[in-house]
This record gives sequence, structure tokens and C-alpha cells, in this order.
Amino acid sequence: MKLALNTGYWAGGPPAGAPEMIAEAERLGFDSIWCSEAYGSDALTPLAWWGSATEHVRLGTAIVQMSARQPAATAMAAMTLDYLSGGRFILGIGASGPQVVEGWYGMPFEKPLARTREYIGILRDIWARKRPVTNDGAHYPLPLRSGDGVAGLGKPLKSSIHPLREDIPIFLAAEGPKNVSLAAELCDGWVAMLLSPHEQFYADALAEGFARQGARRSAEDFEVAAMVPLIVDDDVEAAVDMVRPFYALYFGGMGAKGGKNFHANVAIRMGYEADITEIQNLYLDGKKNEAAAVIPSELIQKMSLLGPADKIRHDLEAWRDSFVTTLLIAGDPPLLRQAAEIVLG
Repeated sequence: MKLALNTGYWAGGPPAGAPEMIAEAERLGFDSIWCSEAYGSDALTPLAWWGSATEHVRLGTAIVQMSARQPAATAMAAMTLDYLSGGRFILGIGASGPQVVEGWYGMPFEKPLARTREYIGILRDIWARKRPVTNDGAHYPLPLRSGDGVAGLGKPLKSSIHPLREDIPIFLAAEGPKNVSLAAELCDGWVAMLLSPHEQFYADALAEGFARQGARRSAEDFEVAAMVPLIVDDDVEAAVDMVRPFYALYFGGMGAKGGKNFHANVAIRMGYEADITEIQNLYLDGKKNEAAAVIPSELIQKMSLLGPADKIRHDLEAWRDSFVTTLLIAGDPPLLRQAAEIVLG
């Protein structure tokens, strides 16, 4: 089991103490550091800025939102960061959700699985640099087809630089079973969120992807980086209360009712549909504290590592026995030191 530092996305401004956290993570032997984006800070700039002070840790995006950039722009950024980091870059990508995609980026959300497949194919063609890149797909045609407002002068191009690595790792952020299977088929890893290692449907989805013809990886060489809240506290319920607002936001406030909150669907698949309905109703009515209060402690503990160090060591065994290879955690240097002692020994 490896450890990684998740700096997340900014809430109002740069997180305090991020350079110190990153330096401590590298000193402690963490495998990687990760940055995210939603609709404020981007994932690439902080990773380049903070990553320039590191030497060994891998640098990952968790995630780059596909609708924010055309595939070529993402491929260019990945090649650039991979060069600057000496081959330490991991490109984590994801479809995000319809509220952000259509409301922030002004792009259609339809057919995210087909868009993802096409997007990844273009990335790999650009990095391979075997020929000028073309794509006949419906979502990212290259060159752009003739039509209203199209000059019709586009031509296939090949990257002007030779990438440091033609095989930059791609991790896919996924929660639904079909998307998890797609990650196993096409990618080098899966960025998992709101994950319980006890649930068989994740393992089944991964197995389905690995079994597809032409699958890129197998279970033996595929990475699963799971975002896991980790809090060391002698009082288990006090630790649970600390992360209630996080789960309330994702179960209740992200997305919309009626199946369009992919985060909530994870808990629904785990058998908590009635609880999720109540959480969503309260949260969307502006009762955020009440929504957080009704989340079952059992559900939170299944998805987190909380409580005294000995309890975390015990609970960690389920994660070690699962398909998870890396724990993405967030915290200040003292917490990172506690996590390293518990997880890495």
C-alpha cells in the first residue's frame, strides 16, 4: 500500500502551508502528490509550481476535467509537465458532472463514456507521434469538419516536440460501474472517490474491463488511487463528525436529484438509498448541518479511516486486501507523519 498527498482544489484561495505539506510528504516517502480542479483553481498550475520543489514524488492531476480543454491542449500540458518533472507526471482525467460541464464550461455533457474513449485515443495518438493526428469521432473531429463558421483550412498536425515519454500514465476518475470498467480497459489507473473496499461491484466492474479485448492492463499492473479521509483521534464519533460536512456536500449538494448525482449513487448502490434521499432533501433545502447529521456513521466509516491508530490499522487491512494500491489523503505535516507511521510502518 502506497501513500499519496491530495492537495485538492482551492477553497477561496491557495491552501495554507501547501509547500510544507508537500515537502513533508516527499521526505516521508509518499509515492505522489495530486492537485484537483472544480470551477476555481486549475489542477495543472499548482502541480507545476509546487512540484518544482520536489525530486522524487510523482505528480498527478485528480482530476483534469475533460470539458475544460480540447484533447490536444491536455496532451500538450501533459507532455510539458512530464518534461519539466523528469518523467514523473500522471494525467488523471474525468468527465466531471453536468452541472459543471454545462454550467461552467458551456459544453454538452451527453455520452460521457464515448467522449472519454475518444479523448484518450487522441491523447495517445499525439504522444505516440507516429503520424499527423486525425480523428473521425463525433465529439472531437480532427481536422474540424466543414460547416457554418469553419474556414475549412485545418490540416492534420503532429506535435512539434518529441515527448519525454510516449506512454504518459492516464488515470480515469470514475464512480459508476461502466466508467470503472472503461478505466480498467483503457487506462493505467483509476482515481476512486467515495470508495468502500468492501463492495464487490467495484471488483466486478474492474474485472469486466480487464477482460475486454485489447485491454491495456491487467489487475496485476493496474493502479487504484483512492481518496480516503484519514483522521487519527481517540474518539471515533468525533472523527466521524469532522468529515460529515465533506460527505454531506458530495451526497447532498453535488449534482441533482433523480440519478444525476454520481457521488450519491455510490452510497445508493451500497444500500443507503433512503438515507441519501433524506440527505439530499435537507441539503438542497439549505439545511446543510441537518443533512450532515443524518449521514449514518457506519457509512462514513466504511469509506474512511477514522479513530485511534489501532482501529485504523485494523480497518486498513480491508483496504490492503482490496484492489486499492494507493491511499490519497489530505492533512497537515503532523497528520502525514501519523499516516506514514500507520500505513508505511
